[in-house]
Amino acid sequence: MALRHDLEQQLSWLSQSSTTMPTTVQITDANGIELRLELVRLESMSCAFSELVLFVPQLTNAAFDVLKRWADALSQRVQYLMEKIGMLEVDPTQGQVLVRSLPPHSTPAGLQYYEVLLSRTGNGTFSLRRYRSITGQPGRDPVEITVTNEVLFKLVDDLMETIPTGP
Repeated sequence: MALRHDLEQQLSWLSQSSTTMPTTVQITDANGIELRLELVRLESMSCAFSELVLFVPQLTNAAFDVLKRWADALSQRVQYLMEKIGMLEVDPTQGQVLVRSLPPHSTPAGLQYYEVLLSRTGNGTFSLRRYRSITGQPGRDPVEITVTNEVLFKLVDDLMETIPTGP
């Protein structure tokens, strides 16, 4: 809860200051868990960000099953985004699990989806982004994630509460 509290204070301070957007919010808790939010827009009740990253040092070089457990727990708990998320790919060699919108949001122009990458390298990383692919065009483009501030705080709480402990 300390990370959420610190994030609430940081966003409150930013909304009252004349900080130029985009900006990066970085918060570290007493256990060394670091939250980095690439904030694009901040309003009184909502925000938009391009990426939310959580560095969890105790997951560095963790057993691959630990990442899979985290992906499962996140998929079960995080039910309030625009699409349901679920485990899509696992790569034990690279120590990564890919979680995506299942199914992605479909429009006549193409698809949009959330993508979560869990990795046991680089300080045990959680990364959340949203992408758009346009029908008939190769590749994909990142898009902003817009949520109410309360949804952002709930997401941070759920991330913290689902971090696996033990082997």
